[in-house]
Amino acid sequence: MSVDVEDWFQVQAYHGLVPRRDWESLDRRVERNTDRLLEMFDRAGVKATFFTLGWVAKRHPALVRRIVAGGHELASHGYGHQRVFWIGKAAFRMDIRCARRLLEDVAGVPVRGYRAPTFSIDPQRTPWAHAVLAEEGYAYSSSVFPAREVLSGGGSAPRGPHRPDPNGVLELPMTAVRILGRDLPCSGGNWFRQFPYRLFRAGLLRVNRAEQRPGIFYIHPWEIDPDQPRLPQAGLLTQLRHHNGLRSMERRLERLLRDFRWDRMDRVFPEATGGTAPHPVTA
Repeated sequence: MSVDVEDWFQVQAYHGLVPRRDWESLDRRVERNTDRLLEMFDRAGVKATFFTLGWVAKRHPALVRRIVAGGHELASHGYGHQRVFWIGKAAFRMDIRCARRLLEDVAGVPVRGYRAPTFSIDPQRTPWAHAVLAEEGYAYSSSVFPAREVLSGGGSAPRGPHRPDPNGVLELPMTAVRILGRDLPCSGGNWFRQFPYRLFRAGLLRVNRAEQRPGIFYIHPWEIDPDQPRLPQAGLLTQLRHHNGLRSMERRLERLLRDFRWDRMDRVFPEATGGTAPHPVTA
């Protein structure tokens, strides 16, 4: 179970609609929404990995400390939520260095995991990313979506843990289920909100039982906040994609927490941080 800790106005769907210079003046809702997720996880007895933006941690340090106090893994989502293949190697290095130092200073725990904003690491455009992550002290990444041909028209990546660069960190790709020779997303986000719950559950069960491997699920705090502001300048398709399913999301998530066993990334995949024995987490 993983959470990408970012606020509603930082999503990729609003890129170009909300200038970064305006972020400070907008209604920040990330703390209250993340606290609601922490409460839900606590009731369900679930521990998760929180991939947290440095920008958020700087403004909400008490939230970061509550995440750690709850027994969850703290990981990095970078600092400024910029796509890796847009900013380039040098800026990427500074972004992940700044985020990791800030998170560790705030929380007092080591930060070993990283997830790229919008899963913006791929072999074609960022072949250097995994090596840079290793050089900056990270142990693993969860930044690649194997269902790339569905999401952005590129080629597929391996669906299981792998090391794209022998000098780089281990990659724990997002879960995709193979159906009729195609890799389809089965990890969360918009796909979880739009697909019928039973269909999504069936996909995860197939990964668990037929393929004998755990799935990785992700959610954003804003996805359980149907009352968040709307952007009138956003197009109809953008508004539908961002807001559709928000009112039922909390209920669907509670069901998902009951239907499967969940844990932190570093315990489900101990090999990512130096362990050896896998931790089985299945339905």
